Amino acid sequence: MQGFGVSKRESHDSSRFYSRKLYRQNTTSNGESNDDGKYGENHIESQNLNKLFCKSSEKMDELPDYSVHLIVTSPPYNVGKDYDEDLSVKEYRSLLKEVFKETFRVLVYGGRACINIANLGRKPYIPLHSYIIEDMYELGFLMRGEIIWNKAASSGVSTAWGSWQSASNPTLRDVHEYVLVFSKGSFSRSSHNKENTITKDEFLTFTKSTWDFPAESATRVGHPAPFPIELPYRCIQLYTFKGEVVLDPFCGIGTTCIAAIKSGRQFVGYDVNKEYVEIANSRINQYHQV
Repeated sequence: MQGFGVSKRESHDSSRFYSRKLYRQNTTSNGESNDDGKYGENHIESQNLNKLFCKSSEKMDELPDYSVHLIVTSPPYNVGKDYDEDLSVKEYRSLLKEVFKETFRVLVYGGRACINIANLGRKPYIPLHSYIIEDMYELGFLMRGEIIWNKAASSGVSTAWGSWQSASNPTLRDVHEYVLVFSKGSFSRSSHNKENTITKDEFLTFTKSTWDFPAESATRVGHPAPFPIELPYRCIQLYTFKGEVVLDPFCGIGTTCIAAIKSGRQFVGYDVNKEYVEIANSRINQYHQV
């Protein structure tokens, strides 16, 4: 059918698509935000850089406006882990929204946010990823897409089948999580005087909307819900240049921070759990010594 896609990768004018009502409400005709803020970068004071803070990220006073290039995080899921509070869905969304409001403030114009989230429950199913998308949209973020992290290779034998071989109540077994990707103000950033570090093979793999790699062992790293270093590493390589600043407002045991070091970036992390911050600092020190 004419007008739907092209037979091969070639240049084409997409202005007609982006001028349609679907895009007109909150973006300009080229898909960019109506935010008229100027692009600029403020420097984080050296004593606050490459550091973990044991405090809530609802107020990140150590970070000036427009000072962070990428946020990669996996927020607590409010499911009764040791570090979780017993919050209602409304309270949980309110907490995350306060943190993401702060991340919006500290991001540079065009900076990106990658949020790893899983949906919860069965009776009923709680679609946390859709709630986060809605709340990020209200905060002014532009959504870039969503990645399906397929954990099937490490999911093991699950017993969450509901009614076994019966239509009375079969239950889906989640073997995936999401990585939701957003931008602040603009989808693109200037590459002037910036250095990319992503390889050709990495780019071809990381730009696919499904990622296949195993989950991390909770026992091995000392955290009940860790994500593997591969997840933040991919986000960092895709969305930042060498030497830029990566923030994790729910840093746990510091996996994002280690991925930043591995990638030649700088980091800042926040977590309210003193034990996890201590583990994170220990892991970071061990990584430096390798």
